[in-house]
Amino acid sequence: MKQFVLVIFLMAAYSIYPTHANAISMPCGLILEPVDNKLINAKGAALMYKVQLPPSKISRTNISILAVHIPEPSSYGNYDSYEGYASIPEEISWRFRLYPTRETDSPTWAGRFDFISAEMKNADIQVRPSNSNTQTLGPAIITNNIVNCK
Repeated sequence: MKQFVLVIFLMAAYSIYPTHANAISMPCGLILEPVDNKLINAKGAALMYKVQLPPSKISRTNISILAVHIPEPSSYGNYDSYEGYASIPEEISWRFRLYPTRETDSPTWAGRFDFISAEMKNADIQVRPSNSNTQTLGPAIITNNIVNCK
């Protein structure tokens, strides 16, 4: 009987605690890679960490994204800016505006979002063109999955 209880306990512990692949320790960084192999210079970085914003005592997850050497948003259609897009498939998604620097040739796009309360398991992080008037999102330009976060 004791062996049976021990087996049940071990199985419960294994199923309750996440495996290393699902447990993301924060802070962590992620390299965003181009979806189109022709964009050889396009890259990005995403930083994820816990923030505690006043007046709340509850910590949230911050995602900060920086994208470099990506084409003008209009090269993908009727788009005038870029957005960071994070999603946990079939559960929830977040989008936030990225702002260009003042560089004349191929600006750096950057932005952040501070209010994620969901557990960031299996989340996809992307940069996508967007239309600021219609709120339409285009295809992912650079992307990666949080399981690759280090």
